[in-house]
Amino acid sequence: MSPFPSSASPTEDWRHLRLTVSDSVATVTLARPEKLNALTFGAYADLRDLLAELSRERSVRALVLGGEGRGFCSGGDVDDIIGATLAMNTAELLDFNRMTGQVVRAIRECPFPVVAALHGVAAGAGAVLALAADFRIADPTARFAFLFTKVGLSGGDMGAAYLLPRVVGLGHATRLLMLGEPVRAPEAERIGLLSELTEEGRADERAAELARRLADGPALAHAQTKALLTAELDMPLAASVELDAATQALLMNGEDYAEFHAAFTEKRPPKWQGR
Repeated sequence: MSPFPSSASPTEDWRHLRLTVSDSVATVTLARPEKLNALTFGAYADLRDLLAELSRERSVRALVLGGEGRGFCSGGDVDDIIGATLAMNTAELLDFNRMTGQVVRAIRECPFPVVAALHGVAAGAGAVLALAADFRIADPTARFAFLFTKVGLSGGDMGAAYLLPRVVGLGHATRLLMLGEPVRAPEAERIGLLSELTEEGRADERAAELARRLADGPALAHAQTKALLTAELDMPLAASVELDAATQALLMNGEDYAEFHAAFTEKRPPKWQGR
């Protein structure tokens, strides 16, 4: 995303989520615990716009996405969204579905790693938000459920049919998206859906520790690695290695690469600048 700002000033009040930023680590909390953090139209829009703003500001080097209360996110709010969509025409429905996809794109395309901290339910759109993150840290209470076919819709919602096979393979993705059955944390770890399974109640803590580690590291190298992982999913090998070569040439001319050599020579830890 471009770092060049428009005339609009940064948003100070996010109505549909909670944002804190501490020493280059952002924590975004879905905060409707009485509704298991079910997403509203406003929550989708806030997530889309927040990620765009943080990407432009370039002050954040890692982001933790979590949910308040008993679970991560139960998906779209049945009353606020499903009820409302029944009254929409095709153009309005297309606008809504494009917006939800824009949230997933924003998670994948933002120039910093996103760590999902998972406990309890991650269902429907909540499961896809977690899937779009770069890391998924969960405790044993976590369970995924891609519920779209359960409500009569395609399991390929918000990019799920693109992302999930690339994370767990086509066979597991077909089962999860077509049947919509829940996958509990131990199985999610077994099929590669989790980055780490923690002790109960420790997912937020471990996600914060990982975000801190990422933020303290070479931010530009992380950003370019994330960009290449996304861009090269559909590239032939020849195009991929050429893009890798161009990226490495740019980074080899950066300050962090020179800093590594200086630190190695002086037998000290590198002081990463993200440049």
